[in-house]
Order: sequence, then structure tokens, then C-alpha cells
Amino acid sequence: MRAYVLIALWHERPVLGGYDVNDAVTFCFLTQALIGPLQIFGGMDLAQRIRTGDVAIDLHRPVGLQGWWLADDLGRATGSLVLRGGPPLLAGALVFPLSWPGPAGLAAFAASVLLGALVGFGLRYVVALGMFWLHDDRGLNAVMLVMSLFFSGMTLPLVVFPGRLGDVAHALPWAAQLQVPADVFLGRHTGTDLLGALAFQAAWAAALLAAGALLTRAARRKLVIHGG
Repeated sequence: MRAYVLIALWHERPVLGGYDVNDAVTFCFLTQALIGPLQIFGGMDLAQRIRTGDVAIDLHRPVGLQGWWLADDLGRATGSLVLRGGPPLLAGALVFPLSWPGPAGLAAFAASVLLGALVGFGLRYVVALGMFWLHDDRGLNAVMLVMSLFFSGMTLPLVVFPGRLGDVAHALPWAAQLQVPADVFLGRHTGTDLLGALAFQAAWAAALLAAGALLTRAARRKLVIHGG
């Protein structure tokens, strides 16, 4: 259904956002394939462990809390990419003429997906740590869900957003999570532009992981002060 909506839109505006209709349909199935690996709809088990107090055990592991959950999340993403990512693309390819990158494009796409996974983890980890102070993550998760739906490219490609709204959307971390990998797959980033796109993702990943590390230290101090 989403693919046919995009087809209708691009038939009315054939070069909207620099995409052709095949790019738009490919974007549709590619983003469906990445929902699971990149955990677009948010959430992680850490929030529940904070709620129950089991996180105190996690904080005493020989591996840091953030590193532990990052390794767990990357393992989950890898499994999901194989089991959840392939079928939507294959189904789309059987029905529509999709756009496919060459070997170099696939390598760049793999790097971009990895960086997108780091950005997604960083966002969800920071939200989960909010449980230490808010004691309820439903509000933060609701905000994250709305932001992810509209500013990652999940609902519509960000290339259709006009003017200042498009500029803002492309600068947010959710664009680094999904829109950038999709554009790399479609060959919209090449040469120095590709390096810039990957650097944009890496910058957001580094910033979010650094924020997560700072919040982890603050949460540990909070537990110690309260006798946890």
C-alpha cells in the first residue's frame, strides 16, 4: 500500500526531491527492511531492568553498562538484518523494478547501516536511562516514536520536506539513522559527498554515545547516593 501511495505521488511529481519513481519504491521497501535492524520504533529491555532494580547487577559486570548493551544491540541488529531485512526487499524486487547499487555502493551502504545502528542505539540508550530520574519511560518513548516516524524518513522520504523544514529534518539524528543509509543505497551520495554523509552519521553516533556515557556515570552516582 505504501509503495502504491509513493508511486501515485511520483507520477504527479516525477522528479520530486531528486528521486525517480523506482528510487521512491526502492526507498519504501528498503526502509521496511531496516525497521527491525535499526529498531526504528524504539524501546530496549534496559528500561525494564532499571524499573525492577536489576540494573544494579548490570552495573557490577566486568563490562561497562553501555558497552554491554551496545554489544547486545549490535548482535540483535545483525540477526534482524538477516532474518527481517531480506524478505521485504526480495518481495519488493519480485513485484517492482527496484534500484540496486554496485559492489562499492553495497560496501558504503553496509558502513552507513552500521553507523545508523549506532545512532539508533545511542538514542534508545539515552531514553532508557531517563528511567533513573523519571521512573516511567512511556512519555519519552512516545516522543521518540513520533520523532522517528516523521524525521527518519519512515513515513515519507525527507527529500519531499520543503524549505527550512527539510533542512532541519536532514540535520537531526533520526535522518542519520534511516534516510542517510537509504540515500547511500540509492547512490545519491558518492565521492566526497559520501564521506560527508558518513561523517554526519559518525558525528551523531559519537555525540549520542558520549551523552550516554555521561548519563551512565550520573546514574551510577545516583544509585550509590541512594544506597543502590
